[in-house]
Amino acid sequence: MDKEHWVFGYGSLIWRPGFAWRERRRARLNGRHRAFCIYSVHHRGTYQRPGLVLGLAPGGAVVGAAYRVDDGDWAETYAYLDEREQPTETYVERLITVTLDDGRKVQALGFLSDRGHPQWAGELSLETQARLIAGAAGVSGRNSDYLRDLVGHLRDDGGCGVFMQRLLQRVEALEASG
Repeated sequence: MDKEHWVFGYGSLIWRPGFAWRERRRARLNGRHRAFCIYSVHHRGTYQRPGLVLGLAPGGAVVGAAYRVDDGDWAETYAYLDEREQPTETYVERLITVTLDDGRKVQALGFLSDRGHPQWAGELSLETQARLIAGAAGVSGRNSDYLRDLVGHLRDDGGCGVFMQRLLQRVEALEASG
């Protein structure tokens, strides 16, 4: 039997994994929550005009997607994820225990926020997050599109909280005004 490899996604990996996978399950990680807590100077912002991207901040719980990757595809998948998720090394890679929607507990590769990294934004008010996201763009596109995709996919999956919806409304209002 092939060794099992799992990847946990809580942001864009939910709707755009970008790698071959054998199984996708809804999964829950306890002890971390999804937050716009990382200044983005590459994918959704620049050094001159940083945006914000998601991280797994300490506390709470988060529901995302877990992907099982065949052993034969793992080296290529890992290299892809390293390039995609770590352009400025803002995350700490860890094997984390996630609970799948069928009750299984698996070890998955997760990218946790590095609170010691200079791009760690920490806990920001809704207004500060909205001002950073509105108008920011990087090599992967507009920061507001990233937020819009997140809210849409979380809503489709039944897991969009009120805060993310309010954040999107505020970002859209800021972008519409100027």
